[in-house]
Amino acid sequence: MKKGTLKQILLITDGCSNKGEDPSLVASIACEQGICVNVIGVLADDEREDSEGLREVEEVALSGGGVSQIVYKQDLKQTVQTVTKQAMTQTLEGFVNKELKQILGSEETLEDLDPEKRGEIVEVVEDMGETCDLEVLVLVDTSASMHDKLPTVKEALIDLSISMNARIGQNRFSIFSFPGKRKSIQKVFDWSSQLDSVSTIFPKLSSGGITPTGPAIRDAMYQFAKKSMRRSLKHEEAPNTEESWG
Repeated sequence: MKKGTLKQILLITDGCSNKGEDPSLVASIACEQGICVNVIGVLADDEREDSEGLREVEEVALSGGGVSQIVYKQDLKQTVQTVTKQAMTQTLEGFVNKELKQILGSEETLEDLDPEKRGEIVEVVEDMGETCDLEVLVLVDTSASMHDKLPTVKEALIDLSISMNARIGQNRFSIFSFPGKRKSIQKVFDWSSQLDSVSTIFPKLSSGGITPTGPAIRDAMYQFAKKSMRRSLKHEEAPNTEESWG
């Protein structure tokens, strides 16, 4: 993982995976490669929070080293921002704990330090959260049961872009939906610093079909590598210019 860059997959779904490999297993592979997998389970007004699909939400996030949250669609806007920020803090604290073990040569963690030292480190973590670069690939379930929830998803992502742009660090977002027409996922929005044009794209999204969550996470994971490869090629073609994103 590139130093100073946090990578997240933000999965927004409402149901069980019903085709392909186990999404929890794929999420664990993504985590090993430095990509945090966060999952938001979206409920309809008449749905219960103990459904099988929503249990899967928690399992995928746990395996992916991320954060999970179950919400009703009217609460989605704030939740998308909260989960993204919580995952940043959780990831950074994990890095700090790893560094502490190397420095102190023990199993001591952030929670074991005295309050004053812990407070200083928490401030460092908060500062890193504001200054590090952030890459978020949003993976949206567009299976049939998500049809009525997609307008709320669109509004939530625009709000996420606005809130994240207050950070000092550089943000990059992309959006993929699943299932794709011919592949597991379909590109909706290529890597960009802002999601304000999403409003013109989302009405074109169609819903229906199966829910191949595992294959979708795996294909989403590859997008980070493809993005890095494109940046490297651009850098080689124009060595006298600054490295570009995209």
